[in-house]
Parts: sequence; structure tokens; C-alpha cells
Amino acid sequence: MCYTERKLNEGGTAMLIKNVHVLSPHVTEGFYDIRVLDGKIAEVGESLSAEGESVRDAGGAYVTPGFIDAHTHLGLKADSLGEFYADHNEKKMILSPEMRAIDAINPLDRTFEEARNAGITCCASGPGSLNVIGGQYAAIKTRGKIIDEMVLDPYFAMKCALGENPKKGYETTRMGIAATLREFLLTAKVYAETPVRDYDRKLEPMVPVMRGEKPLKIHCHEALDIVTAIRICDEFHLRFTLDHVTSGTDILEFLRKRPEIPLLVGPSLGSRGKVELHGKGFDSVAALAEGRDICIITDAPVIPLQYLPVCVGLAISKGMAYEKALAAVTINAARVMGVDQRVGSLEKGKDADLVLFKDKPFVTIQDPLAVMMDGIFLDDSN
Repeated sequence: MCYTERKLNEGGTAMLIKNVHVLSPHVTEGFYDIRVLDGKIAEVGESLSAEGESVRDAGGAYVTPGFIDAHTHLGLKADSLGEFYADHNEKKMILSPEMRAIDAINPLDRTFEEARNAGITCCASGPGSLNVIGGQYAAIKTRGKIIDEMVLDPYFAMKCALGENPKKGYETTRMGIAATLREFLLTAKVYAETPVRDYDRKLEPMVPVMRGEKPLKIHCHEALDIVTAIRICDEFHLRFTLDHVTSGTDILEFLRKRPEIPLLVGPSLGSRGKVELHGKGFDSVAALAEGRDICIITDAPVIPLQYLPVCVGLAISKGMAYEKALAAVTINAARVMGVDQRVGSLEKGKDADLVLFKDKPFVTIQDPLAVMMDGIFLDDSN
């Protein structure tokens, strides 16, 4: 079965959720009813009548799509278990494209439960930023015990890193990092263009990248690393995302000339613990969001994933428009992960992943009233 068609289960019973205040991309804000069938959203409309399904009255509660973080290391760097369970960086090889996140993600780590109880129903999880090419990022749901049953796409992007982390890890310079990346991309380009070739375990995963089928997911904080990422990707005509861009405001006008490039901004909460984080802050998030769509990311466990809604609220407090901030952790994240046909908005045919709140989300710090994933309430007592 294709990973993008997999479900954790068949989605529970049919249900009609009445009287919810919908906040969702692609849906006009207002009071609606939501019909759920076989784990999918079957209908969103006004004054819907029950057709034999169970009925729940939400009493005017706010409802959003399940939140999505497009850049984490969830389940790869275990909570409170030390370096023995740190599986996010493959050390001693600067190029490791054959590494697959799904071979190391531990869904039993307690951070999964913390995330989904906060309304984060989907995320990207993958290798860290020690290596210039780190490996294959996966799009996953946050509910389940078997990673193969939680995966939306086992490999939607190839992790790449510039700047301080590979520089320290391999005692090289930015020139050396760029040269290593450029040489490997050239080798991968020749490999991908060769009709009959001997299998190479490092080059084979790069074929969809070189063909523009999958993006490079590039760790870059500093302005000069952001520019280098764009330069090299333009040279090879690659799809790519710029992840972190915490100093992006230093070259704001330059970035505004390239609105088609996805910016995944963060982590923006917490201390500036290393040199390349000097531009970190929620004022930067708001500034980078002007005139373009962005994603807000936690880089969990750098920021625990359950605090993604807090990050959204802080971005709004610095001037980011509410609708843009909501999109940054729903449809925008789903789109850069290539799973927007499944998740990211409350529309007919999409997975029934939704979060109910007493008060308007992001305006106050609050726990959800209830979280539904694949048509099942995680805590039915709510």
C-alpha cells in the first residue's frame, strides 16, 4: 500500500459535530457543523441534519485543523534518556543521504503524547544539522505506536545543512561546506542522468532531488548561509526550503524578491545559545511573513513541540496577521511537506484531524477542549 494512502485505522464511528466556530484556511470563518465519516471530513456546512451518526454539540467552541510543524526531530532525540537515545545525527560521515528518519523515530517517546494533546497532529521529523547532507525527512502523524502506520510520506525532503553545525562538526570552513555540497550535487546529477547505472546507496536517494521531485531541506540561520543555499540550488535548478532563517531580516529585501521560496522560521522561543542564533526572535517571524507565506517551526526538541501554539501567539503579538499565523502551522506546513491533500484545512475529503478550544486559540494560553485525529477523539471524556 502506498504510504500516502495508509491510515492508522478506519477512523472510528460516523459523527456529526454541531455548533463549532471554524477557523481554517480555505473556509470562511463562522459557525458550522462538521460531519465525520470513516476518519475523513465528509461535510462542513450550516445546519446539517444527522444521517444516523452520533451527534455532539460543541456549544460554540472554536475548531481549527490539527496543527502541523514542518521541522522537528520528534522521536529521534528521546526525552530525558540522554545520548544513548540520540539518533538524529549520523556522526563521522559528512554526507549521509541514505539515512532514513523512519528507521529511528520512536513513537513511544512521551513527546508524541505531549504534542498530540496540545493539538499538534502531524509533523515533519528527520535528521539533524551536523552533516552537509543529513538524510531523509518523513511526514508523520503524532498518534500511534508503529511508525509505519503513522507515516504520510517516509521521504518528502532531503536534509541539508550549512553554517555553524557542520562547520564545528567537521572542522571545516563555509567554503569547504559549499564545495562539499556542490561536488556531491554534481556527482548526483551525473548519476541521475545516467540511464543505465550501477546502484549506489548514497546517490540513489538523491535522484528525486536532482529531478525536482523532492526538495532539499536546508538548515541555514545566518544571512550569508541563506544566500549560499539559494545560489547553489539555483545553480542546479533544485527545489528547496530554507529552514530556520533566524537572521533573514538582515537580507529582508533580498528575500522579498524570491517569494516562491518556502521559509520555515524558528526556533524563535528561548535563549540565543550559539552565534548563528543572534537574529532569533518573534519580531523576525512577523517581518519575514510580510508579503509571503511562511511556516512557524519549533525545531523540537529545541522547543518542545507542545509549545507550537505558544510560538504562534507570540508571532501574532509582534504583528503577524492572525490568518497568516494560523496558516503557518496548518496549510503552509502541509504544503511544504507535500501532504496538503490530506491535512492542513477543514475541507471535505481531508483527514478528520481537528482541535477544539474554549477560547480563540493563540490569544490565550490554553489546553484544547478536545483533539480529534483520523475521526477519533483522543480523550472521549471531552
